[in-house]
Amino acid sequence: MKYAAERQAAVNAVLDACQLCKTVQATLISEETMAKKDKSPVTVADFGAQAVVASQLRKAFPNDPLVGEEDAAALRGDAGADLRGKVVASVQKVAPSMTEASILDSIDRGMYEGGPKGRHWTLDPIDGTKGFLRNDQYAVALALIEDGQVVLGVLGCPSLPHDGKKPDGPAGCLFIAVQGEGATMRTLDDPTEHKIHVTNISDPSQASFCESVESAHSAQDDSAKVAELLGISVPPYRIDSQCKYAAVSRGDASIYLRLPTKKGYEEKIWDHAAGCIVIREAGGRATDVRGNELDFSIGRTLRDNLGVVVTNGILHDRVVAAVRKVLGV
Repeated sequence: MKYAAERQAAVNAVLDACQLCKTVQATLISEETMAKKDKSPVTVADFGAQAVVASQLRKAFPNDPLVGEEDAAALRGDAGADLRGKVVASVQKVAPSMTEASILDSIDRGMYEGGPKGRHWTLDPIDGTKGFLRNDQYAVALALIEDGQVVLGVLGCPSLPHDGKKPDGPAGCLFIAVQGEGATMRTLDDPTEHKIHVTNISDPSQASFCESVESAHSAQDDSAKVAELLGISVPPYRIDSQCKYAAVSRGDASIYLRLPTKKGYEEKIWDHAAGCIVIREAGGRATDVRGNELDFSIGRTLRDNLGVVVTNGILHDRVVAAVRKVLGV
C-alpha cells in the first residue's frame, strides 16, 4: 500500500485532534459564551489541534513542511498569556509530554508557503467555526500534497452521524483517501473501515445538493437558481465545513456548490485539499465553477480557480453548465 506510513500517521493525528476539539467543546462552550458570541473556545481548539497534528507529523516526517491556517503570534507575550494557558492545557490533555515551548513551535510549523515542487501537508485544524460553536458540524482536515497533487486526505468529522439517514444516531466519523486506493469511512471509536462511494444518480431532478449553512460562504441565491435550472426540488442540505465533501462522498447528497460571494476571493487550500481527494477516490469530481481542476500547486490559495463544484461525477458536466449559465462565466 503506497503512503501506508503517511496514512497511519495522518489518521492518528486527526483522531487526537478530534479528541482535543471534543474536549474543548465540552469544557469551554457554555450558554454564556454562546450568548456573548465568544469565539475563544474555537480559538483554543484551532491552535490546540494544529499543535497536536503538527507535532505528530514532525516526529513521523521531520522533513515535511506544513501549510496550516494558524500561527502562534497571538499566543506569545503578556497579551497572549490567558489564551496561551488554555491552549497548553487543552493540548496536554491529549499529548501530556508537550511543553509550552514545543506547542508554540509546533503551531508555527504551519507557516510554509506551499508550491509545485516536493511534498508538504496542509491542515485546517477546525473547518466550520460557527458549526463548532453551535455544537454542530465541523471538520479537522489534513492532506498531503506531492508535486502540486493531493495524494492523501483525512477528514475528521466529530459530530457527523455514522449513518446519514439517522441524523439523531451515533456520531463521529473519519474519512480516509489515498490516491488510487479508493475512499473509506470509519467511526472515531472503531478502526473498522468501510468503502464509500458517491451516488449513481444520473437525473439531476432526482439529486439533492448541499451548501454552506452560512450565506457568506456561498451565494445561496445563485445556488437556488442552479437548482431550478436542473429541476432540483429537494431543499438544500445545509451543513458546515468540509463535512459537505464527506456527505457527497458517502451518498448523503449528490452535489455540493460553493459559489463565489465576492470578487477576488481566493479559496484556501486547507479548505478543500482533504475533501477533494476523498470525493475523487469515492468516484466523484471536484472542479471550480468553470470546470477547471482545482490547482493546489500555486501556494496557500487556489487563486487560479473560481468557486468549487463537487458532484457524484455523473452529473458534473450538467451541473457546471448550469452554474456557468447562472454566473455568466
